[in-house]
Amino acid sequence: MIFANPAYLYLLLLLVPLTGWYIWKMRKNQASMQVSSARAFVPSATNTWKVYLRHVPHVLRMAAVAFLIVVLARPQSTDNWQNSTTEGIDIMLAMDISSSMLAEDLKPNRLEAAKNVAAAFINGRPNDNIGLVVFSAESFTQCPLTTDHAVLANLFKDIHSGMIDDGTAIGLGLANAVSRIKDSQAISKVIILLTDGSNNRGEIAPVTAAEIARTFGIRVYTVGVGTTKGEAPYPFRTAFGIKYQNIAVDIDEPTLKQIASTTGGQYFRATDSASLKAIYTEIDQMEKTKISVQEFSKKQEEYRDIALLVFVLLLLEILLRYTLFKKIP
Repeated sequence: MIFANPAYLYLLLLLVPLTGWYIWKMRKNQASMQVSSARAFVPSATNTWKVYLRHVPHVLRMAAVAFLIVVLARPQSTDNWQNSTTEGIDIMLAMDISSSMLAEDLKPNRLEAAKNVAAAFINGRPNDNIGLVVFSAESFTQCPLTTDHAVLANLFKDIHSGMIDDGTAIGLGLANAVSRIKDSQAISKVIILLTDGSNNRGEIAPVTAAEIARTFGIRVYTVGVGTTKGEAPYPFRTAFGIKYQNIAVDIDEPTLKQIASTTGGQYFRATDSASLKAIYTEIDQMEKTKISVQEFSKKQEEYRDIALLVFVLLLLEILLRYTLFKKIP
């Protein structure tokens, strides 16, 4: 917790002379001539509870004054804008979400396997700006470059096949990722492109998008997701439930290799999670650069509950002073 007006806290020092003045006043009001105890004449006479609690109103008043000073200092939550510099690279993930990504040669299926490994990769690189683009027949940005990986992880969970029209527009997905990262000030700019098919939709050819990426100094790692056995089990919905049928594995490896070589990246064939992790090992060896990060969380005033407490203390002090502890002149 921080205070908007911390100088007001020095007023708490006033409690010392106020307490001293109270003690002096109490002593001054004592009788000037003392006599022996009344117990000698009235053996049953004892001090009542009011005698022991007669200082409670003063304690309540001092507590109210102390909390009132805290209110004047305006306590606030510690959330604020903060600029910092960290080491990292800028990475855009371009992920194929076409219906063929539901094939189950990778467990539980290609899409979920790619999401799980990519999520682990994001958690392992806390200093990097990372964004996400998805594509099938079209492409859109699921998350721009960010260091807020908690938000990115939540957006990752929302990815599913069928979000957009079916198809495989590799060139369009790559071009979208390039547009999101091309203006980055990082020395190392990387795109990781995951797909399980061949380009069959979109107005931009994959090789053309790769040449654009090279122009902006962007390195593209391409990943062909799917088994090398030629066929993969695919779940089809029927009137009798889910039925599995083998479909051909159609990955345009020559184009993916050309994209990688054009941009200075590398092509990987991901038949399992270990193949995907090989990409991350390669990226970890790349040069890093300093990036400026601006973090924000909202400030919130915290004085309202304290102000209510001041009101309650003052009300209780007044009630006690003029009822139970009322003095007769």
